[in-house]
Amino acid sequence: MNMLVVENGTILRGPELAPQRMNLVIEDGIIKEITDETVTSGDRIDASDLIVCPALVNSHVHIGDSVALDVGDGMPLEDIVRPPHGLKHRILESSSPGVLVESMRRTARDMITHGTGSFIDYREGGTGGVELLREALADLPISGIVLGRDPVVFDEGASPAEIRRQVRRVLRVSDGFAPSGMGEITDEAASIIVEECERAGKIASIHVAEHIESQRRSIEDTGMSEVERAINAGFKLLVHLTNPVRGDLELVKESGASVVLCPRSNGALSSGIPPIRRLHEMGINLLLGTDNLMFNSPDMLREMEYTLKVTRGCTRSYFPPREVLRMATSNTSDFTGTGVIEEGFPADLILVEKMSEDPCLSIINRTESKNIIYLIIKGKPVKR
Repeated sequence: MNMLVVENGTILRGPELAPQRMNLVIEDGIIKEITDETVTSGDRIDASDLIVCPALVNSHVHIGDSVALDVGDGMPLEDIVRPPHGLKHRILESSSPGVLVESMRRTARDMITHGTGSFIDYREGGTGGVELLREALADLPISGIVLGRDPVVFDEGASPAEIRRQVRRVLRVSDGFAPSGMGEITDEAASIIVEECERAGKIASIHVAEHIESQRRSIEDTGMSEVERAINAGFKLLVHLTNPVRGDLELVKESGASVVLCPRSNGALSSGIPPIRRLHEMGINLLLGTDNLMFNSPDMLREMEYTLKVTRGCTRSYFPPREVLRMATSNTSDFTGTGVIEEGFPADLILVEKMSEDPCLSIINRTESKNIIYLIIKGKPVKR
């Protein structure tokens, strides 16, 4: 049995990240006990002047795009990212496996440096693309939840049987399936994807309402918004929701779907800023991601700070910092199994210098990589 005791820290405990001065007992990678009593055995970390926070979770990222840093700036969004002929897809197709693996490995190391313990990647390239990412992560402690996709879902001539066959093939090696968006697939293909993910017990996710033009085109072509079509198909993890139309948010709320916000990416691509306050007020579960590596670093500290300040700026009103930190930690637990400091959860933690009396603001506003004293993944301190 391997035991580690983190003592005297300000622990951000439970789904609500309630600050408590407690000791944390970790056994075999799992949080065994949270107590105010002295624990005499095990290796020890004195966290007297530290905040003990769940390790950060990047809930939407395309780390393969790190082969094309800052390429395409100023181009229309669809010319950059729309499959199969957008700029990023052409670059991915022309990049060798070795180059892709090394660029993804560098990005994963960068995430570790900035306190990220796990991430959800939206991986292009079919089963081969998933396997390349697995190779890149093979000797790294960070946890990658890999959602694959296959070009067959974009082929209007593909039969339902062929789509189902290829989705199953991807799901055999991945943690879920995530097509680019409703603008690139039929409603039938969307339903097949969700059915197969549910059958396999895996994640079905999709981009929606990232761009106002894609919403307009969806309504013109189908009579429904991208959001309505995605909800009708049964997707439970939606990405962006930057440009909802009337009724979209109510549909999301009624469906119980979660939404991954990517405000830095939306800002970089001139797509708008999602209605973060409204989504929060409606009780929709919100996650946070850095999205496309072509335009953003995968730094969740920067993502949280931008999210907090742009939300306050856009609404001209207060928004709670704890809610932003929850987007990057505890709100992800249904999809990642982590992000919560509580007995029985994996011991994925960051121990951060306490630079103000408000632990959430201390992390969001002031923490840099140098202020993260320990990153612990599955109970083991990680070299950063």
